Amino acid sequence: MNSFLKSCTALTVALTFSGQAVAQVKELGKGEGQVNIVAWPGYIERGETDKGYDWVTSFEKETGCKVNVKTANTSDEMVSLMNEGGFDLVTASGDASLRLVAGKRVQPINTDLIPSWKTVDDRLKDAPWFTVGGVHYGVPYQWGPNILMYNTEVFKEAPKSWNVVFEEMKLPDGKSNKGRVQAYDGPIHIADAANYLMFHKPELGIKDPYELNEDQYKAALELLRVQRTLVGRYWHDAAIQVDDFQNEGVVASGSWPYQVNALVAAKKPVASTVPEEGVTGWADTTMMEADSANPNCAYMWLEHSLSPKVQGDVSAWFGSLPVVPAACKGNELLTDEGCKTNGYDNFEKIKFWKTPVSKCATQNDQCVPYYRWVSDYIGVIGGR
Repeated sequence: MNSFLKSCTALTVALTFSGQAVAQVKELGKGEGQVNIVAWPGYIERGETDKGYDWVTSFEKETGCKVNVKTANTSDEMVSLMNEGGFDLVTASGDASLRLVAGKRVQPINTDLIPSWKTVDDRLKDAPWFTVGGVHYGVPYQWGPNILMYNTEVFKEAPKSWNVVFEEMKLPDGKSNKGRVQAYDGPIHIADAANYLMFHKPELGIKDPYELNEDQYKAALELLRVQRTLVGRYWHDAAIQVDDFQNEGVVASGSWPYQVNALVAAKKPVASTVPEEGVTGWADTTMMEADSANPNCAYMWLEHSLSPKVQGDVSAWFGSLPVVPAACKGNELLTDEGCKTNGYDNFEKIKFWKTPVSKCATQNDQCVPYYRWVSDYIGVIGGR
């Protein structure tokens, strides 16, 4: 936790950089034999879970770079692992990426060494969660929404609102939602509460769920304290959430398409929806460690990760969206309808994760910074 708070404090002090940062790698050499990656579950598959999903084996054969993966279940865990060192790459979400830049844990990327950079979706090429002062600190990987997952035997129709996980009520089966819902075990979940309040309490004046003044922030915490009385478990491990929906009576929760896909594949009564309040979401970036021991293999992976085949396969497996538009057509696993099904046209509707900072545009630079989100959310989960 100390490493989380240190990185958060560094970000609140400044996101300013003296001079123009430049990429450390000028040209590629021979691969070092391995690349070590911190990744979200399901992001780096070698066919061990399902033989049809493998975008690692071919890379290893072509480059001689063995891929070693350490999965992380929250952005804070990713930041902590990167602070410890020993990794080359990390698939960081927007609530971690700028912390890694501010903490000087990642290095600028030389996009000239990545031929497929030109194929990246123009909506993502210069995204503010990994681009600082015109310098790119990573390569986009995947994006998608935080959807509401629900049990179709309890909800014969899709829930219209996030209220089923925020407010105590009887569900359509006549039973209370108390103890039958979950919430995400990460401080960024405060933004989900803020997003809910944007819709139901417009008088609070919330314009961005990641930019909250003191009153708005207090209201979000109060809503989360109510949710605390309903939550059976705070989840951060995707596999455990899948098990909870199968065996522990959980019927509704914020989730990722990955869990929905896993449960549907197991023929469980599960579906997902985007409620009327809209959703938060994530756009993940593969970032390179500042002192990477295997930079050549790392750059080779960055190029490999942008191939339409890899992008389409990852999207099909995770239920996410590719950062290379060409991946939306001609992929056997994703199919030509996959991008539409996964929400490719909803890009503008998603409020993408980003790290809260005190200097914020919508609240006159009077926003609550992320280090407080961390400590206060721990308090909420602890019943304070």
